[in-house]
Amino acid sequence: MSVIFTSTIKVDEDQKWFIELKDMVDSEVVICKSIDEYTKMVEELGKKYGGHVDSVNWYKDQDVPPYVMDDIRFKMAELKQEVEKETGKSIDSMK
Repeated sequence: MSVIFTSTIKVDEDQKWFIELKDMVDSEVVICKSIDEYTKMVEELGKKYGGHVDSVNWYKDQDVPPYVMDDIRFKMAELKQEVEKETGKSIDSMK
């Protein structure tokens, strides 16, 4: 069984972004309003599978404006740097 999560970037009526995180194995859906919350929820959902997640597939709704994507990319890049600094390894080499 492959453990696959989907992460869909969406915006609400006030144009505030959130990430809809879905566990494709059991269809559980969690709404994350920050990168920190998203990171915690991926870990939480992954605990059901011994921390092993095969893939996280990213999507975005059509109405997500470019500035939202830029904001999320920037925050994800910061998170990547933090993880790489803590582990001493490049995330890209962990695949």
